[in-house]
Amino acid sequence: MRTDLTLQQLRAVVAVHDAGSFTAAAEALRVAQSSLSRVVAEVERRVATPLFARTTRRLEPTAAGSEFVAAARRAIGAVDAEMRHVEGFLVGRAGRVRIATLPSLAAILLPGVVSTFRRDRPEVALSIEDALSAEVLQRVRSGTADLAVTVVSAVPDPLDDLVVTPVATDRFCCVFPPTHRFAGRASAAWTELAGEPFIAFDRTTSIRQHVDASLAAAAVVPRQVLTARNIAAVAGLIAADLGVSVVPGLVLPLMGFAGVGHVVLGEPAAHRRIAVVRTGARPLPPAAAAFVELLTDPTGERPGLPEQASWVIPAATNGTLVG
Repeated sequence: MRTDLTLQQLRAVVAVHDAGSFTAAAEALRVAQSSLSRVVAEVERRVATPLFARTTRRLEPTAAGSEFVAAARRAIGAVDAEMRHVEGFLVGRAGRVRIATLPSLAAILLPGVVSTFRRDRPEVALSIEDALSAEVLQRVRSGTADLAVTVVSAVPDPLDDLVVTPVATDRFCCVFPPTHRFAGRASAAWTELAGEPFIAFDRTTSIRQHVDASLAAAAVVPRQVLTARNIAAVAGLIAADLGVSVVPGLVLPLMGFAGVGHVVLGEPAAHRRIAVVRTGARPLPPAAAAFVELLTDPTGERPGLPEQASWVIPAATNGTLVG
């Protein structure tokens, strides 16, 4: 038997059961008693059985009525729970946020932001996937990530289909073994890298793309001796006195375990620009929009960054950032 009953009808029957009379239930629901009586009578007609035994003092549920009320409570509870979830989703307090980012940003830039977000919105599920810069943008385009936090200026791919909002910047530094001649200095020039044994990052990394551009601009050709993709691997090779390398400021904390030294590079100073990237083809889920707001709000609670990195006042743009 199929009975198409509304949530309003279920609530009416439960209210009558709990109040023990139509008069008290009508007062609780703020409806006319006659209207409530008609609703319950219609439910009884549809289920083809009385739900209440009417006495002079109080309504008593029949056996069928008790079963009906128990089922109605479960149905109402389930619907209410789902609607609370929907309401939470619409205000960004439920749902999920999928973030694609570079490994160094996942380790240094994002944890403090994620901690604040989780404190304020504990019901939102967060996932962070680290990948290379081109892969990060592809995940945003394909919809497998809601947004990306990445360094887009190193990517030759045109970004006209994406909304790019700068959020932070970090400065490039030379990393060297503890006994290197740069030890104790406050800065070094790019030209001083000429002829140095150089440990380069793999060509697929955004760090390599930035460093190659800066070396070319300074007309410097270091003596490349090794190539590695992993930040920890590069740090270990430097610590073994095999050469120097160049990394952005947010990478420096990831090399601290190796005991390497660093100086900022100037003449000219080179910076990365870090941005939050999303597609303009579809709106962000409310929780993802709330995460972007936290990440980009210069007056908000953004965590401190390492010495050679800083937050910026964002301005949304379309296209590639000039790094």
